[in-house]
Amino acid sequence: MIGCHFGKLFQVSVSGGSYQDGLSLIVQGAAPGMSITEQEIYADLLLRKPGADELSSPRKEPDLPVIYNGINAADTIENAGNKHQTNGTPLGILIPNLDRHFIHIKQYQDTNRTPRPGHASYASFMKYGQADDAIGAGIFSGRYTSTIVAAGVVAKKVLERFGIKVFSYVKEMAGVRCPEVDLEKLYETTVAYKKMRCDYDPFYQQIYVANRLNMDMRFLEKMKIFAEIENEIDDIRRKAPEIVAREIQSKYGIHHIVNCPDIKVAQEMVDAVNEISATGDSAGGVVEVVATGVPAGLGEPVFEKLDAELGRMLGIGAVKGVEVGAGFGVKDMTGYECNDRMHAENGKVVFESNNAGGVTGGLASGQAVVARLAVKPTPTIDKKQNTIDKYTLENTELAAITRRDPTITARIWPVAEAYTACLLLDQLLAYTAYASYKQIDRK
Repeated sequence: MIGCHFGKLFQVSVSGGSYQDGLSLIVQGAAPGMSITEQEIYADLLLRKPGADELSSPRKEPDLPVIYNGINAADTIENAGNKHQTNGTPLGILIPNLDRHFIHIKQYQDTNRTPRPGHASYASFMKYGQADDAIGAGIFSGRYTSTIVAAGVVAKKVLERFGIKVFSYVKEMAGVRCPEVDLEKLYETTVAYKKMRCDYDPFYQQIYVANRLNMDMRFLEKMKIFAEIENEIDDIRRKAPEIVAREIQSKYGIHHIVNCPDIKVAQEMVDAVNEISATGDSAGGVVEVVATGVPAGLGEPVFEKLDAELGRMLGIGAVKGVEVGAGFGVKDMTGYECNDRMHAENGKVVFESNNAGGVTGGLASGQAVVARLAVKPTPTIDKKQNTIDKYTLENTELAAITRRDPTITARIWPVAEAYTACLLLDQLLAYTAYASYKQIDRK
């Protein structure tokens, strides 16, 4: 399997599967001397994990990460102050699967002869044969996106040093669409939403805030705690604070389930998804990701244009379309309507629109980079569908008996945010090299 790696200067390689012992990633290109903890990685992982609300699968996987290598275990000399900082070597992160039980494996075994329509299960069987990891769909499961989110935490920390912010939210779900919102408000509500999720997540509070796991523990010490946690998942979840919608709205100014800046629209999204889910079906939607502070000129020509790189987010499971700026809407515009006209104000270039999504000629224009991802409905549904027995090719029917998401959209936005951060950092490292050349020329 050679497709589990991306990047040139900031590289990410992933492995593992939904019902294997866990998932792992190796990050190369993380700057040395950067502080990073498992707690802050988990703060993003909890945004995409299942079982957090009524719109996600009831799987109770906590997605607790372990930084296995790539950071200093202690100060390199006494009082150096570089303990737990990246040391420039590849950063290895493990995400063990804890909510993995035989009853769930048996459900997959009972249905794995009959591929799920809309899912990779038939194509992967044709590719890998009987050795195909069909328990929970293996690396074709949405669980692998946890590795992207973990890598994105590293990338965003570096980008922030350069004044680049990357954030994402749910733009549309089940046909309900959020109106245009000021970018600063989008950023602020996303930050507030993340804060709320940490405050209300029982694992974040009872494992990290309570210091049950910490960076001073050795790997085997952590595994002992993980073994205990696996047997306490239900107890930990029961201790979660009660989520009261009006209290969250009052305190954080956000919706309690969906990361959408318009609270009224967010609730309409939830209602629409639940109405569809009640019939056994699932819903799709649109996620928008925004990056501000991207310097003009970032990107490479021809085959590695910035917008082409953003198109790589088709690699996220369930994403069937990526558009930048006005996207497919440009087909209905004239050139005058589509062009982002510009003028100078106080020595700065000001654009009058952003139909290009912050990218022209494959290079950043200095505007906000804006991309939208079309997310298909969850293929695992509770309705009978025509399928086949993949061993005998006999026609049959399939109805899902495994755990399922009414929609994946509400869990995709943190993945899009992380993936965009990784892509931008990879391009930024090349951009800074060019900037160095220009400085040499001036000398």
